Amino acid sequence: MKAEVIWLVALLFLGVAASGCIGGTGTETQAPSTEVQLTGDFTKDVIEIGKVLEANGINEVKFSAWGSGDPNSVMRVYGIVEAARRINRIWEENGINVRIVITETHYVASFQDAYKDYLSKQPLGQAGDFFVNSYAFLPTLAEEGYILDITDYAYAYKGLIDDFYPSLIEASKYKGRLYGLPQDTEARPLYVRKDVAEKIGLDVNSLPEKVKNGEFTWSDVYYWAKKAKESGAAEWGLIHRKGSAHPDLIQFIFAFGGKLYDEETGKLVVDVPAVYKWLYVEWKFAQDGLLPKDIMSWDWAKQIHPTIVEGRTLFDIGGTWYWTEWQTKQYYHGRGLKPEEVKDWFAYTLFPAGEKGLKPVTLSQPFVWMINSKAGQQNPKYDELKDVYHKLAFLILVKASDPDINAIHSVISAHLPVRKEAAKLIKDEKWLNNLKNLNLDLDQEVKENIKDIVKATVNPINAQFLADVSYMLEYTHFAPAHPKYPALADIFKEAVDKVLRGEMTPKEAVDYIIQKVQADPELAQNVEIVGEIPENWTFP
Repeated sequence: MKAEVIWLVALLFLGVAASGCIGGTGTETQAPSTEVQLTGDFTKDVIEIGKVLEANGINEVKFSAWGSGDPNSVMRVYGIVEAARRINRIWEENGINVRIVITETHYVASFQDAYKDYLSKQPLGQAGDFFVNSYAFLPTLAEEGYILDITDYAYAYKGLIDDFYPSLIEASKYKGRLYGLPQDTEARPLYVRKDVAEKIGLDVNSLPEKVKNGEFTWSDVYYWAKKAKESGAAEWGLIHRKGSAHPDLIQFIFAFGGKLYDEETGKLVVDVPAVYKWLYVEWKFAQDGLLPKDIMSWDWAKQIHPTIVEGRTLFDIGGTWYWTEWQTKQYYHGRGLKPEEVKDWFAYTLFPAGEKGLKPVTLSQPFVWMINSKAGQQNPKYDELKDVYHKLAFLILVKASDPDINAIHSVISAHLPVRKEAAKLIKDEKWLNNLKNLNLDLDQEVKENIKDIVKATVNPINAQFLADVSYMLEYTHFAPAHPKYPALADIFKEAVDKVLRGEMTPKEAVDYIIQKVQADPELAQNVEIVGEIPENWTFP
């Protein structure tokens, strides 16, 4: 009897213990959370994400950053590195044993090539977790589901979103949803070589105001370019960029009063009168020897920039970023220019009106930081923690948008700041001095990669240049954020090349564009052909 009682007690004990193991209330074990709600309090959100990762056994999170552009714009990837460091510091200060590692900073010169590479690698899961590129590619990437819709995340960070210039936030949207945060923007001035202008009697001091008033048009550009060439003051009258007609040369369409997009129909537009006038100007300049016929295939470093900085052209269609690129690259007889030389040698204006009665223009192509829709997939427990990894990626973008990071990028690359707080910072002389000495709280890897650019570019002259060109944003246009626009831009590029080389007349080139559009069923559905080639129109 005594033995039976002992046996029953033992069974009862085992039963209680077993019930605890399978979910009873005595010794219940909770599964770690895999969810985080963003609150808009950055430190609080970062700590919460860190705790969730740590509780799930994650101590290291790997991301990669892909970027592209001119040599001075490397903060497009190192901004992500610096943001990761700042988040790691918050975790460390709060005793959270998790660390972000940026495994790759992939940076290439051609943003078109970077885009094509991203497109090809994305389906394979090999594209970067962060991708900074032109807003023009955003619609296609969003349509394909390749980038993350961050609209809901951004609701919690309304204060940050409101500090961006509204037009740039709009450029980061597709079908009303936010797919990235602006990284930079710019204007595209017409540069004028001062010493060449002086030789031929062109007053550059009054030029910006005349251009603003529409008194100096592309007929005047032609007149002075021809005078510079025929007098021997310069080898060329005009140099412009090469490659895709997007985004630089399409300024001609706007300068001739045309449009590229129909808001009502949502279709792209081939505005025949404006496109014809653009191609005619290109053709005329090239046929008269004022613009190289083969410039669309010129080498950037060996031909285009040296021709400009050596004073072998009167005019140049460029970007604000040229201002500091000329200071850091060896374009001038094997060396970079000093800030004082750039200031002394170059004047700058808006892109002139196409003809009397029209307005000057400029064009901006905001770069946008986007998040791969598979961001974080190389990390453990991706399926369980996908939402946490994505929210962490968003917070990295938030931190990479800190005013000082954006201001550093603006000063060293001559791009315009995207946040009002960053615009204030570049006017702060004390902060500029600290930047010049790299006396800022920055990751050592970041400092190492920007020190030569900083040494060459951080100068009050460059800050003043940014202030001087900011007004141009009041005249700015954007290329259409339409998935089929890159295809149309490529056709424009081919047409420009053919008229420059004299292979087609401007009229034949317009017909070529129309035929190419109509031959592509998708383009034909998305493009309107409007207007006729103007009769009896003359240039100059």
